[in-house]
Amino acid sequence: MTAEIVITELDSRGVATVRLNRPEVNNAYNGDVIDALIEGVETLGKDDAVRVIVIRGNGRHFQAGADLNWIQECAGKSFDENLEVSRATTAAVHGLTTCLKPTIALVHGGCFGGGTGIASACDIIIAQEDTIFAITEARWGLVATPIVPQLLSRLGPGRLRRYSLSGERFDAKRAFEIGFVDEVCAPGRLDETAEPIIDALLHCPPDALAITKANALKSAGLEFTDNELEEMAQIHARKRMSEEAVEGLQSFLQKRKPEWYPGA
Repeated sequence: MTAEIVITELDSRGVATVRLNRPEVNNAYNGDVIDALIEGVETLGKDDAVRVIVIRGNGRHFQAGADLNWIQECAGKSFDENLEVSRATTAAVHGLTTCLKPTIALVHGGCFGGGTGIASACDIIIAQEDTIFAITEARWGLVATPIVPQLLSRLGPGRLRRYSLSGERFDAKRAFEIGFVDEVCAPGRLDETAEPIIDALLHCPPDALAITKANALKSAGLEFTDNELEEMAQIHARKRMSEEAVEGLQSFLQKRKPEWYPGA
């Protein structure tokens, strides 16, 4: 029997856990992960028994971004097929962002590319001190349009420009300094660190939290029309099919410098 790629659990307090479960590829996402994440978050968001949603990854890493073999496969398909992939990606991140339950990301290991988008779509981010972050899309000739609003809300324009343009890696200490994460803890202490925050959330009535979050999202510019979401998806899909993206992915898979690097 094939293991579930996104596992959802609910405890007696109403705390739901969403576990990304592709540890063999460091929880890299593909179409199946995207669909399961959309369904899981939507279902939990509508369940009155759910008070808090926790997102985490099984295995050594929280989430290593896109499965590049899958991205390469998608790039060889038609534009319409690529657009559907990008629409789903955009819907998954926007759906997590706008879910009116409080959301917490518990981050460990690597958090790269789309993983930074999943984390920044959550209300609260807690990271182990040995976590490494990077916004990697531009490095491979891709663009991060579906997650730029969420990253911007965390990093602000200056830090977003630096880290999304350079693809530099930064550790949890740096992530805390620049406002990307809310708490940093020792390895193995994510649950212990999250517990008082979860308890504080459970002390607040659900409707008040939902209204507060809805107003915060609106004020932060994190709500988008269908046309705006479609524009994000269009840009995302077209860039995936570009010559730069093909070369970027090939260079990574072949472990060589891309042709645009001086002297490559």
